[in-house]
Amino acid sequence: MTTRKEHWEKVYQTKTSREVSWTQELPKTSLDFVHSFHLPKSASIIDVGGGDSKLVDYLLDEGYVHISVLDISAKAIEKAKQRLGEKANQVTWIVSDITEFHPEESYDCWHDRATFHFLTGADEVNSYLITARKAILPGGGMIIGTFSDKGPKTCSMLDVHQYTEEELKNELSNGFEKIKCITEDHITPFNTTQNFLFCSFRRKSRND
Repeated sequence: MTTRKEHWEKVYQTKTSREVSWTQELPKTSLDFVHSFHLPKSASIIDVGGGDSKLVDYLLDEGYVHISVLDISAKAIEKAKQRLGEKANQVTWIVSDITEFHPEESYDCWHDRATFHFLTGADEVNSYLITARKAILPGGGMIIGTFSDKGPKTCSMLDVHQYTEEELKNELSNGFEKIKCITEDHITPFNTTQNFLFCSFRRKSRND
């Protein structure tokens, strides 16, 4: 049986960015949510499942200096490094399955547009949320982009979990307070439509 890591390594070894559905030239919604937190340029930001996403490019161009990108696929991160060239040296790159990630630092902002909906088991979701609660500083921001209940049921030949706003809010209620949710249609490189749910949350303090 193919492991999750083997699956994603094969995807990034065999497909170009124009051949995968999640590619965005401009990750506008993600950037809008990051901007909504009014972070200083010194803020610590992690893009979970960032892989070959161009979010890191825009954050670097805007002057953020403490960016981490995590992905299960070493090949995806290699592609991002090649694209960024010398700028890649300004980024902390982490090759890890998010359910096995043990962060060595804390973050002001956690962004994930790629990973959460692939976690279809309760144990996987629980591991993810335990890590997020440990990693995000009290008062810090979290951005989750998942497939909505009107989105696809599978992606990259894998089952996904579709979320409603209420379900995502309830899933994160232990440790996080919802700020805002929107839905939007993502137009894939091959001109199909995927409906996403994007929500921002605030990490509660220990006393909340």
